[in-house]
Amino acid sequence: MTTPRIRADLHKIEQNTRTLVDRLSAVGIRVTGITKAALGSPGIGAAMLRGGASGLGDSRVPNLARLAASDTSSRRTLIRSPMLSQAACVVGVADVSLNTESVVLDALDRAAAGRNRRHGIVLMVELGDLREGIAPADVPEAARAVLRHPSLRLVGLGGNLACQHGVVPDDRNMGVLTGLVDAVEARHGMSLDVVSGGNSANLGWALTTGAVGRIDELRLGEAILLGLDPLHRTPISGLHTDAFTLTAEVIEVAVKPARPWGDRAQAAYGEPPARTGSGTVRQAILAMGQQDVELAGLQPPAGIEVLGMSSDHLVVDHGDHALAVGDEIDFGVGYGALVRAMTSPFVTTVEHSGPPVPTTDRAGAVHERRAG
Repeated sequence: MTTPRIRADLHKIEQNTRTLVDRLSAVGIRVTGITKAALGSPGIGAAMLRGGASGLGDSRVPNLARLAASDTSSRRTLIRSPMLSQAACVVGVADVSLNTESVVLDALDRAAAGRNRRHGIVLMVELGDLREGIAPADVPEAARAVLRHPSLRLVGLGGNLACQHGVVPDDRNMGVLTGLVDAVEARHGMSLDVVSGGNSANLGWALTTGAVGRIDELRLGEAILLGLDPLHRTPISGLHTDAFTLTAEVIEVAVKPARPWGDRAQAAYGEPPARTGSGTVRQAILAMGQQDVELAGLQPPAGIEVLGMSSDHLVVDHGDHALAVGDEIDFGVGYGALVRAMTSPFVTTVEHSGPPVPTTDRAGAVHERRAG
């Protein structure tokens, strides 16, 4: 089997989704499964739906097109403000989109009218993280602007925190969103279907506050895929954190000096990695680099230390592991590493549904290459 490759365990993804859906349903919140880290994989999207997700969301129109081609029945949401140039494509593959700009609303209205359909709009509110969002004071008038478009339907309000500046969801900022929902409904004599509180970073708040207010949806990607709380990158109790495994092949094994020699300047990606110690190391090179995966999110097995990475080479100290050219090493991945690996044209994705297994923290393995 080709390497590098990333294996996605659909059973574990389904289990993670079901666990989170069950926990959140107890407080009146449904889950939209986010597939953007998985390149809009229909298989992964289907696993989320089997786990009870009420719909799927993605930030890229081509990813939504992949999902739409495999399943026309589930609700699809574009979770990034639409590009003006893609308005016609957006209404073709998404039922709902998150929006902030009036000129984009105009374009979506025209595109939806051309398809004889109504497109759902969730207005995003700025709650302090300084990414996308309308100022709270401007939300009622922005809602009026949506209602003036005959081919658009105002389905709700939403917010997003933690992605840009790490602002933590809490009773205060979520309370602002709840208050705006009440104000919009009272002002315009309507009922909103969706109050999308945020992403996986909202989980801790939602499951402990005791006062979720009007929040009735969360957009969950990282928590489902990796079983982690994005605020601190800590495992979420009861979830699998090893649904993805990235495998690379050894192309060189040698005993080398612990430190480089000669005058030193910039390396391929800026400052060179620190090499300390004395004597020698048992060094191996794997055929995987920055074009394939983000170094910071790569999690080697116990007993293997990453020494550095260039575009196409990953250098490790393999310690007491006996390695030969052609052997493979399995790595865990963090969110950034997962996104890079899933979007690299050089990494093969393999999806499988294994039997039910106990929840584990992370699987890492070194193994000989298997034929096929």
